[in-house]
Amino acid sequence: MELYESVLSAIETEYDTLRVLKESPRGVVCVVRHRKSGTRYLFRRYAGSGEVYRKLLPVLCPHLPQIMEAAEHGGHTAVIEEYVQGDTLAEILRGGTLSEKDARNVAVQLCAALYVLHSMGAVHRDVKPENVILRRNEAVLIDFDAARIYKDECESDTQVLGTMGFAAPEQYGIVQSDARADIFSLGVLLNIMLTGRHPSRAMAAGHMGRIVRKCTMTAPEQRYQSVQALMEVL
Repeated sequence: MELYESVLSAIETEYDTLRVLKESPRGVVCVVRHRKSGTRYLFRRYAGSGEVYRKLLPVLCPHLPQIMEAAEHGGHTAVIEEYVQGDTLAEILRGGTLSEKDARNVAVQLCAALYVLHSMGAVHRDVKPENVILRRNEAVLIDFDAARIYKDECESDTQVLGTMGFAAPEQYGIVQSDARADIFSLGVLLNIMLTGRHPSRAMAAGHMGRIVRKCTMTAPEQRYQSVQALMEVL
């Protein structure tokens, strides 16, 4: 509780809120500026576990935001993290689809981000264009509010989270989601980068289409079994 209250107190006394990016009954995400340094950060507070954010505290990866503080109390989480400047992939795709080369490059970098998460037993569970920021030539995967740690003793996810169209079938309570749920979402994302449409409506052509098809198989055991296996064929 002390750390959680300390983070909230710091936001009140040491930071200025510049703008609210997202607000819902579950929580709020704001851009804040540290008064002394002038550095901008992202502050998020939401109802849910902060376990993944806490595991990311010591991690430095160019394809993930740096987590500065993460605290949890009474089922609520408060996080101060790096403010990643750039355009979301969703914003970029409004201007048209990507070339195969650019789409592959983004997918490979997202695989690198997911490899870090999966290595610590975490599943992102919400890979989608709005959660990818392109910072110069780097793709950065953001927003771990829906992420969870895979637990051997659980038969299904304790909370249904994710975005319809991107969430794997198992995220709807069939079985517990694991790394292969993120591979499903990444396959959908890859197809949208190439065609502008969900694979159920228009599948990408050629080699990339075959990759998308395997990523998005209904049964997890029929997909690529790891992001390393996916990276080998991209």
